[in-house]
Order: sequence, then structure tokens, then C-alpha cells
Amino acid sequence: MALLVATQPDRAGAAAVPGSPREILQRLGMRPIHVHDPSPIIRCGNQFWLFSTGPGIISYHSTDLKHWNPGPRVFAQLPIWAHRAVPGNHNFPWAPDVIFLHNRYLLYYAVSTFGAKRSVIGLAVNRTLHPKSPQFHWRDRGLVIGSNRRDSFNAIDPAVIRTATGQLWMSFGSFSSGIKLIRLNEQTGLASRRWRKNYSLAWHRTIEASQIFQHGGWYYLFVNWGYCCRGIHSTYNIRVGRSRSITGPYFDARGINMLRGGGTLFLDTIGPFIGPGQAGVFDDHGTLYFTCHFYNGLLHGLSQLSIMRLVFNDSQWPRLVLWPAKSPLTR
Repeated sequence: MALLVATQPDRAGAAAVPGSPREILQRLGMRPIHVHDPSPIIRCGNQFWLFSTGPGIISYHSTDLKHWNPGPRVFAQLPIWAHRAVPGNHNFPWAPDVIFLHNRYLLYYAVSTFGAKRSVIGLAVNRTLHPKSPQFHWRDRGLVIGSNRRDSFNAIDPAVIRTATGQLWMSFGSFSSGIKLIRLNEQTGLASRRWRKNYSLAWHRTIEASQIFQHGGWYYLFVNWGYCCRGIHSTYNIRVGRSRSITGPYFDARGINMLRGGGTLFLDTIGPFIGPGQAGVFDDHGTLYFTCHFYNGLLHGLSQLSIMRLVFNDSQWPRLVLWPAKSPLTR
């Protein structure tokens, strides 16, 4: 049986996990594959897929959410336009997100360099994720949005959501002026010419990696605070707030606006489970799974995948569920 993660009044996620270091990692859903900034899981036929930061965008697939195998990379080389826009990025796209819309898979990704605002978010589409299918081919659809040093925002970490009413939106952003939101064209998946406004959703001096999930009349905004990419010295932690409107305002469990520093702590470092980041939510026929990467303190800070159950309490705040100790990870 599963066990709800212990919480404090102002914490929506994990506060403490009992057990040895290895048991802690198991209870927090460790999967022994190397990923960073994983996309939310998506289904294609009888297989589950996710994508990750890495050369050409890395992919993994699974039939049971426990055992994962590497799949093909999305790009052999970055599209020419993206390479010209950010020549300092050497075929190493960041933080992909993927959604199924109009019988095709839309994969969004960022191209940037560390600490810079010269960034672009691009789109690639595919009819299927099965590499052996004759329809399998990633097609470049070009630029969604870009930024440079003169812009207040940074065009990285795309996260796309289709609302219950069919609208397509993308949140993005890092540090600078925080998390932004734009509406996309539901047919092309690109930035909409009809809706040019970008909305400000959340700010913190070290904020990035947004993800919006719609549930029970609320929009939940997950973000990261802290610093990634430092192995066991990473300070990443995941925060959450919610709003009745996708454009905000978003408030945390204490009622603080996320544009004014609000953000309920959802998941933090716990023992060897260090610096969790890049939240994702996958709805598997009504069962919700939460994904993120973390830095494994038992493997010198190697970034790995975590999958846990996600539930909501009586106040409709999200909670994580621990897997049982000393037993196989099961669905």
C-alpha cells in the first residue's frame, strides 16, 4: 500500500521520509536512468515516453513506468535557424515538453546558453513516437518565441497545456522577470498572432521550470526555486500555487501572490534525493503521476528520474504519495 507524504501546514509536498538512504530513494520513486529536465510522461499506443535535455533531445520509453529504455534522439543536428539564433549552443536543447494535439505530437524545446538571455523556443512535430513506424519523422516547425539581452524575459523552459475548453497556452521563463504565459494557435502550435499579450505569473530571484496542470476547477502552477546543475550542491526545490484562471493571479497555500514571492514548498532535498526539479504531471486514465529529476547523492550527484503518485487533499492542494519501502516500484 502507498503512504501519504508527511506535511507541515505550509508545505504541500514531502517533509520527511523514513528509511535508509537507498530506501528513501526507492520511496521517492527513483528510476535508474540519467535524465535532466524531463518532460511530462506521454502515452503513444501501449508505450510511455518522456524526453530530456541532452544532445539532440534524449528520449526514453517504457511499458510499465518501472523499466525504461533509451529511444532515438529528436535531432541529429539542431535546425539551422536555431543554430544561427544561438550559435553558442552545440546541439544541446533544453527542457523539452510534449503534448498530443490533432493526431500529432508537438514537442517544444529551448535553445540557449547558461546564464544568457539569447534564447529561443522551437517546435517539432511527429505523427507517432514509435521509431519503427513509417510515419515516424520529426519535422521542424520553427520558432515559437525568442529573447535577447534587451528583453525582460528569458525564452527557456517551455511548458504547454491544453485547457478543458481547448485553448493552447505555453508558460516559460527563468530568473529575470520570472514566469510568463502566452497563448498559442491551436492549429499550428506556434505563437498566436491574434493574442500577442504575455502574462506574468510568478517571480522569484531564482525561478524557472514552470508547469501548469488543470484539476478540479483550479490551475496549479509548479515552479523551481534555487540553483540546478551543481550535482550534490544543487539547491533546486519545487514550489506550487494555484488560480481559478490560467492567466492568474496564482496564490500559494498561505494566500501570497506568486508574483510577490509566494510559492508553497512542494518537494525539497530529502537525504540523498537532492535538488528535485522540472515538475511534470501525467494523467493515466485518472491516476496521476508526478515526475521530476533529482541529483542522486549516492551516485555523486548524477541526475535521475523520479515518478510518484499525485493526489489532492480535502482543500484541493496536491500531495505526493510514497512508494512502500523494500518492495518493487509498481504502478
